[in-house]
Amino acid sequence: MTTAWTADHVRAIGRQAAASIPPVPAPERAGLEPGRLYWDMWPLQDPTGARARLAGRELWMALSAPDRGDPALRHFEAKIHWIERCPDASGEGWRDLGPVLPDLAVPYEREWAGSALLDAGMVTLFFTAAGTAARAGGYQQELWAARAPAGPGSLPTGWSQPTPLVRGYAPHYMPADAHEGEAGKIKAFRDPAWFRDPADGTEYLAFTASLAGSPSAFNGAFGLARKGPSGWVLLPPAIHAEGVNNELERAHLVFHANRYYAFWSTQSATFAPGLEGAPGGLYGMVAETMQGPWHPLNGTGLVLANPADRPLQTYSWFVDASLTVCSFVDLLPDGRFGGVPAPLLRLELDDARARLATESAV
Repeated sequence: MTTAWTADHVRAIGRQAAASIPPVPAPERAGLEPGRLYWDMWPLQDPTGARARLAGRELWMALSAPDRGDPALRHFEAKIHWIERCPDASGEGWRDLGPVLPDLAVPYEREWAGSALLDAGMVTLFFTAAGTAARAGGYQQELWAARAPAGPGSLPTGWSQPTPLVRGYAPHYMPADAHEGEAGKIKAFRDPAWFRDPADGTEYLAFTASLAGSPSAFNGAFGLARKGPSGWVLLPPAIHAEGVNNELERAHLVFHANRYYAFWSTQSATFAPGLEGAPGGLYGMVAETMQGPWHPLNGTGLVLANPADRPLQTYSWFVDASLTVCSFVDLLPDGRFGGVPAPLLRLELDDARARLATESAV
């Protein structure tokens, strides 16, 4: 069952006290490469969605690119890097451990966001293959994966050749195959996030998509694929935002207290005309089964928002099974691009109510 995130839900945001993300201090780059930018993070997870440790390390992944002086250029050189979380006395600490995948002969140009699974001694990277190697700078998107044995004491090596997870877009989704485009307005088929349903063990991918057959330019969708005997099969979207928002980014699923939670990120600029006043933030819905129906958290979908005086300070939120929330520092109050991991946050969920926890993330 596909659930609509409606304009009425969004309009009601103005009547609720949104959970505001604390102001982010000047970004800390210690341990990260000084000439690189980092964004769109996710942890290495086990099959339950909990953060996994590998060789005693808490390993994460993030998109990274050289700092060219214009942060918009990072999208066209993005490569997934390992980053290790190394908390210290001053708070969060991160260290860049280099690219996840080696340089391989592939038909895509660059790597965009996804997820990572550690299961039975194997690491699987689910990611977005963006652009084409034949022509630089395109916005084409496909869902791909690669695998490697975890190894006893180091980062995985011996990666398989990356391969596509699905072919085509089925009847439910618009193609994301345009070469030309503009950030915030392109169509989506990206951000694969793996999830196993604890009820029956079925494997799913949540992903950012665009609803097919929509008369609106604002047709974002929370896409789903299910793993079957012969591979991944595209399903109808769990949620769509037809006429409301163009992008339900970083779509992912969390199971908590016998409920299913669907989370996504969006920005004020991608809302339809008349709704642009809605905040950029983490949004979500809850259901009793994977089949839905889905109900907006807090009655509107809004879970966390940037402070009103810092509306673009962080972006691209991702929630793990411990309800820890990661994101990256986007625009600072002085207009500079942060390009580093933001402080981790923690949620509290009570059925359809969501709020920022008072205790720190772990």
